[in-house]
Amino acid sequence: MVLDSLGVGEADDAATYNSKGSNTLGHIKDNTDLFIPNLAKIGLLNTINMDENPNVDAYYTMAKPNNIGKDSLNGHYEIMGISSSEVFKTFNEGFPNELLNEIERLTGRRIIGNKCGSSLDIINELGELEQNYGSLIVYTSADSDLQIAAHEDVIPVATLYKYCERVRELTLRGEWRVGRVIARPFTGKPGNYKLSNVSRRDYSIKPPKKTLLSEMIENKYNVIGIGKVNDIFNDNEINKNIKVSNNQEAINKLLTLMDKKFTGLCMVNLDDFDSEFGHNRDVEGYKNALEELDVEIPIILNKLEIDDLLIITADHGNDPTFEGNDHTRENVPVIFYSLSFNKPRMLSPLSSFGSIGATIADNFDLEKTELGISVLEELE
Repeated sequence: MVLDSLGVGEADDAATYNSKGSNTLGHIKDNTDLFIPNLAKIGLLNTINMDENPNVDAYYTMAKPNNIGKDSLNGHYEIMGISSSEVFKTFNEGFPNELLNEIERLTGRRIIGNKCGSSLDIINELGELEQNYGSLIVYTSADSDLQIAAHEDVIPVATLYKYCERVRELTLRGEWRVGRVIARPFTGKPGNYKLSNVSRRDYSIKPPKKTLLSEMIENKYNVIGIGKVNDIFNDNEINKNIKVSNNQEAINKLLTLMDKKFTGLCMVNLDDFDSEFGHNRDVEGYKNALEELDVEIPIILNKLEIDDLLIITADHGNDPTFEGNDHTRENVPVIFYSLSFNKPRMLSPLSSFGSIGATIADNFDLEKTELGISVLEELE
């Protein structure tokens, strides 16, 4: 389970990424009346300062970023055991005119927007104009993305997908190379627009190397993605994709899946933490989302079988108390929980997110991953 953007303190190289002093979970805790007793019981709060807590029900630690960048793609790549030397472009001050002109030429549509902000805010601001003129709303969320929104009654979803496929090809060029191009269809009327998250489609860049997920599929294991996991790995690494609209739906899908038998890996991404609250610098919203997850934790734990392993982590930081609205370069929490554990405790810090993938590979007797060291033997 990837709690998207829930960092637990600045990484060693945070200054290089303009993230000095960032601490997503720590600052939420310091600035709100955060109440997450179930997550605390499995060690989440102890990962902020790596405090020793003998009364936990899980092994806990933190992992340091080893890849270049502070985005979802590189974070997930590293979790799944591969290194990447590519820093994807961000355009928080707007996309260059040369790129916008090319998009207009490829689509035959006028471009409006060209700003950084939350999807719903931008669509509420520009949706009526888009409907009146058949334009394309182009914007970014402060991640390495280029998002294109259009009303489904004006530009059919299939047409919007075709536009985004062309823009994806265009943005493979070095100077415009964003991690994802995202199609954002929406519906409704002025003052009451709604994003169609199920119809959202992300066009990512193929992982630079073979990941653990590919290795698992080749060895006939199930690999299930809930949320944006399939989009991040560009349709190549998942053999069952479950799309969702928000964190709660993702958790509901997970709980349903846990009632079924499968052998392999289910990877769920809870994106609201990042897209709804981190980028929007909404401290109270982030806190509320954590508390909503906390209520679900006992239900999730009670559904685990004796030979199941639950791993909770994150892919980067996005401190809602920080300046700007970009990701922050942070260490991430790592929680290992199983009903079979006898001696839950704090583990030593991990030098790479890749230790998560290395542990999973070790569990399934698969080829050693490029990054990270397995901690499976420590999980008694």
